[in-house]
Amino acid sequence: MSKPLILITNDDGVMAPGIRHLVKFMLEIGDVVVVAPDKPQSGMGHAVTMTVPLRLEKITVNSGHDEYSCSGTPVDCVKLAVNKVLKRKPDLLVSGINHGSNASISVIYSGTMSAAIEGSMETIPSIGFSLLDYRFDADFMPSKKYVQRIAKNVLEHGLPKGICLNVNIPAVPEKDIKGVKVCRQARGNWNEDFDHRTDPMGKEYFWLTGEFMLHENSDETDVWALENKYISVVPIQFDFTAHNVIPELNTWSFDTK
Repeated sequence: MSKPLILITNDDGVMAPGIRHLVKFMLEIGDVVVVAPDKPQSGMGHAVTMTVPLRLEKITVNSGHDEYSCSGTPVDCVKLAVNKVLKRKPDLLVSGINHGSNASISVIYSGTMSAAIEGSMETIPSIGFSLLDYRFDADFMPSKKYVQRIAKNVLEHGLPKGICLNVNIPAVPEKDIKGVKVCRQARGNWNEDFDHRTDPMGKEYFWLTGEFMLHENSDETDVWALENKYISVVPIQFDFTAHNVIPELNTWSFDTK
């Protein structure tokens, strides 16, 4: 049997250590094609490029698989890969490994996860991987066997239509990882502020800062799992409809007469 075709992207840029490790991990499982941003695109969410041209350049990092650098967002990368680069739909899309957490509400802002969500919209089984370490020299090796096992599970079992996985990994030695916990997204938000600064030319500018505020301490959540040295796996859907609220809204009167 032929090897599975695996599309790899990220939001930290095509040369970020996280994606370089992910490529190595996936090459042990299947045939790999990389289409990733040419520069960091963190926090871009589900943004797409519509007002400027997209540039796609084939690059050579290591022989044996194809890689492309894209001037756009992570979602642009997925769209271009599916429509212009690949000759067939991939068997799996993996995004990451992100430098930093995408747990709880951060999934909304994440370019890493938006790429995975876009993959699921294209009916591709998709996973976003993140390591809770923002450092450039973060150690991704403790995650290897878990990343590979989760990817193999998705290849073997598939995922329901419209669902992708948000996988976050604690930044601890492999011996300290307690295992994998399937859980839900924790309720929390970012308490944001802006540093007000002045540049050398005397012009004012602002720099976003913030502190994550957790609103619960349930052992059913991704934040609890990560704080207790588990890898968290959260199934994510792109249908934002609050189905449970529809009956209540149908009791309202919308008569304008």
